[in-house]
Amino acid sequence: MTRGSGGPASSPAPVALITGAARGLGAAVAETLDAAGYRLVLADLAVPEPPTAGYPYATGRELDAVAARCRDAVAVRVDVRRQADVDAAVAVARERYGRLDTAVAAAGIIAGGPPIWQTDDDSWQTLLAVNLTGVFHVIRAAVPALLEAPAGRFVAIASAAGTRPLARLAAYSAGKHGVVGLVRSLAADLAGTAVTANVVCPGSMDTTMLAESAKIYDLPDPGEFASHAYLRRLLQPEEVAAAVAFLCSPAASGMTGSVLAADGGFTG
Repeated sequence: MTRGSGGPASSPAPVALITGAARGLGAAVAETLDAAGYRLVLADLAVPEPPTAGYPYATGRELDAVAARCRDAVAVRVDVRRQADVDAAVAVARERYGRLDTAVAAAGIIAGGPPIWQTDDDSWQTLLAVNLTGVFHVIRAAVPALLEAPAGRFVAIASAAGTRPLARLAAYSAGKHGVVGLVRSLAADLAGTAVTANVVCPGSMDTTMLAESAKIYDLPDPGEFASHAYLRRLLQPEEVAAAVAFLCSPAASGMTGSVLAADGGFTG
């Protein structure tokens, strides 16, 4: 674990758990919530060294750097495919800060290429394990703590691919469609409580994941995805993080079971 600089743990500021926090949208959410005064538990797989093959997972150095930029944050190594890892991250929030007010499930990976009938078992199972079951693990670990908060917030990151089909991304799209259904069902199960549950569906952001998407479609430049959105540009992670932060805030108290598109008009 690595802590960023910050105030005392006895501060009354709200506490948020963010998965996938080492880079991209997860890191942007961390910095946005930090600016809003949250204390943070930042979780990521955070491998020791950059992988030489396969999906380019974020490193422990990247996760530690995000924590160091925040005023009061602790970094924890978490594989969201393992319930025990996610349980341990929630335990860190309880032990360090005495509470958990918000959980943002932002961990995700992308892979694709062949049509669905040619997708191999390992790709299918890995994508669903991280992108869908990982969100389920965060729900199961975090919701009991959120129910104890004055106004708990659960936000999951899906994708524009979670509301419309995309060629050559069947396993990824299936997982993200599943996230939408899972979190909307969570909102129904939370009826009558003070906890809200919502989904944000980003479009093409200037991130490592988009660079991987470009490889799937044999595009030389990820910027080519910009032509599919009304804004005709790639989004910055900070723009989508602002939508996530809104759903975490008191201003979004009337929203639950919502699916918020932050995609530059891609699905408009």
